[in-house]
Amino acid sequence: MGESFRNLAVWQRSIELTLAVYKLTSSFPDSERFGLTNQLRRAAVSVASNIAEGYGRSTKGEYLQFLGHARGSNSEVETQIVISKALGFGSKQMLQTTEELCSEVGRMLGALMKSQRPRPSVPSPYVPSPYRLSSPSSTLALAASVCAPSTSPELSAARACLRNSLICAAVFCS
Repeated sequence: MGESFRNLAVWQRSIELTLAVYKLTSSFPDSERFGLTNQLRRAAVSVASNIAEGYGRSTKGEYLQFLGHARGSNSEVETQIVISKALGFGSKQMLQTTEELCSEVGRMLGALMKSQRPRPSVPSPYVPSPYRLSSPSSTLALAASVCAPSTSPELSAARACLRNSLICAAVFCS
């Protein structure tokens, strides 16, 4: 990874989101100080905080977990903005700005999470000869050998599933 979480565009945007939420909620009624105002502010702060905390963790798995927390907090902000709008809290301009930032941060988090997930390894082209499925006939022969009757219902179901998969493979081999 880079030098610091501060260099991440998604972290920078989430800070902008937090500032927008604080500006938006500053015009909410005093009766909401411990309600929606507090909830929105905490959720917004949590987005940037979880990105930073995940970045500081030692494994990619932990990083992804905290990015997931950030995405969840971002969804909280999005939901609470919808509620604020429905209640008539905040100016239309600030609500729209905050909503757009929230959507952008959500897309950026999704893209970052996708880029951090392990890619499946490409299987080796070598398959030991008894199991090599080089032609439709060899694949169907293997499928037929799997079709032997069984006394166990679980084994029969597993064999049926494997047989169907092998038949599909035979179609793709041709």
